[in-house]
Amino acid sequence: MNYVLAPSILSADFKVLGEQIRLTEENGAKYLHFDVMDGMFVPSISFGMPVLKSIRSATGQVMDAHLMVEEPIRYVEAFKNAGADIVTVHLEACKDVDATIAKIRECGMKVGLSICPETDAKEVEGLLAKIDMLLVMSVHPGFGGQKFIPESLDKIRTIRRMINEQGLNVDIQVDGGIYLTNVREVLDAGANIIVAGSAVFGGNPAETTKEFMEILKDYE
Repeated sequence: MNYVLAPSILSADFKVLGEQIRLTEENGAKYLHFDVMDGMFVPSISFGMPVLKSIRSATGQVMDAHLMVEEPIRYVEAFKNAGADIVTVHLEACKDVDATIAKIRECGMKVGLSICPETDAKEVEGLLAKIDMLLVMSVHPGFGGQKFIPESLDKIRTIRRMINEQGLNVDIQVDGGIYLTNVREVLDAGANIIVAGSAVFGGNPAETTKEFMEILKDYE
């Protein structure tokens, strides 16, 4: 299993975004997490395809686009064209989740599926064989800097057990309130892709990325 750090640029300093991205890549972060918010599925509005397209050439990292938007199937092709490698959609935001998954596949990208804290793990049991990554939100989507919801650990354990029982090779990504102080709990529960925003960009991105990577290497 690959253990990956995915810094979330939602918490980056956009005055020096290219430099901060470079620091995370140089210190081992293989993914770059790109939070897209539409002001409808979540209250906040963030950024979209033009920003992704503009930074695509600045890094060799995997572009991990997390679409917190209503009916994300509408934007799948546009994110492919902007340079996304993975598109993650919310179960709760899709009228037809199977069609949305199929659209992402048709565009040649990896498929991620996310669930909010209120959504039971059982809701995704029948969908795990159709996706590459399951994203467990460990905070309420839409705002950075929230505290980790402890009950998320049980959800991660349940989903990892489902994946193992089905004999699948599906990543579990966790997003929200993860810091150096609690990341081991999340990894021990069964996650292997860690999204960190404030934890990485709230201080020195190079040093924090390096510290996260040292912990992740213990699990490989």
